[in-house]
Amino acid sequence: MKTKILFALTSHDRKGDTGQPTGFYAPEAAHPWAPLRDAGYRIDFVSPKGGRAPMEGGELDDAVLRAFLSDPEVQANLTSTARPEAIDPADYAAILFVGGHGTMWDFPDDAGLARIALAVHEAGGVVGAVCHGPSALVNLRLADGRYLVAGKRVAAFTDDEERAAGLAEVVPFLLASTLAQRGATHVPAPNWQANVIVDGHLVTGQNPASAAGVGREMARLLGPAAR
Repeated sequence: MKTKILFALTSHDRKGDTGQPTGFYAPEAAHPWAPLRDAGYRIDFVSPKGGRAPMEGGELDDAVLRAFLSDPEVQANLTSTARPEAIDPADYAAILFVGGHGTMWDFPDDAGLARIALAVHEAGGVVGAVCHGPSALVNLRLADGRYLVAGKRVAAFTDDEERAAGLAEVVPFLLASTLAQRGATHVPAPNWQANVIVDGHLVTGQNPASAAGVGREMARLLGPAAR
């Protein structure tokens, strides 16, 4: 049984031309990490450029985030994420695309991440994504040329949430609309409310409030790791 899960983090650290810093959104890694770790899985990290992944967000009164950031293994891995070409997808039961605005610039066209996700999917593994993490899915095609999300029910950061965040004119595309253009059925909840959609072995969450639920649903689909 495979006992490792791969978390994909963005390497992109600026919001368009605004100069505002970005990166992966820390709680969207921490909150799925907790239930998957508790289920016995080891979490590895990958990013398009490898090395230290830029990080944003989170409140230190968040006990789960504190545990994540203070974990020695996590600390070491966040400063030295693997590059995609160094990853053998056969080692992993699942991949999770962690959100953060940076993903909108580097996830959609990263061939290395696409290779890993498709291999995990084709092997019957779980593909997860939360908030802006589903940006990794917008250009992901199966071997027959169909988009992976075509005909699937998905959740992702909504166009309304992007407008409320004041970034609809900054991001390179609107995520929910683009997923729908690829043939997905985007299932929204009210802004900032938790919303996790499971369709087969695809698990997607709308926003930061959905991160823990994505982790729990991934753990449920995978079952406990062999100890």
